[in-house]
Amino acid sequence: MSNSILDYYPISRTRRNHGLEHATMQVLNQKFPQVSLGGMSSPRGFTIVGDVTSEDVAEAAIEALKRLRAGEAELAQHPNCGTNFAIPGAFAGLAAWVGTLGSGRSFKQKLERLPLVMVLATTALVLTYPLGPMIQKRFTTSGDPQGLELERVETTIRAGVRLHHVTTRG
Repeated sequence: MSNSILDYYPISRTRRNHGLEHATMQVLNQKFPQVSLGGMSSPRGFTIVGDVTSEDVAEAAIEALKRLRAGEAELAQHPNCGTNFAIPGAFAGLAAWVGTLGSGRSFKQKLERLPLVMVLATTALVLTYPLGPMIQKRFTTSGDPQGLELERVETTIRAGVRLHHVTTRG
């Protein structure tokens, strides 16, 4: 029986794939520092978006998995993870909304609240910035791949963009 919702199959697999995605991108960034990369994970694997070859992605994923298994869990954390932007962004949006409460209906009344809204949103960004990496580490990724195995890498090009889908099992 699972102790946590994080242990349930689709969530656990997504977290482990997300960690492996980050680790793979870190390995790729070490080899190709000038290449911009993006990624997205699911229970089935992850997709790397960027101008590298399938072989580069496969080699990086193999190395990343080996390094995660060897205890380099920090590779699963990425500074440009969407979690690091979504958490402060959500709080800034909420703070901005709070700043508009009771402002009236007219544009002038709302505009008069703009300085307050900006201060509240900025304060929320500053105060919640450390939450993104913490939530990434504890909830949205896992640095322990457990029984995760690489199955295949398939590359497609859509609208001139290379998408490398890495399928995993385990």
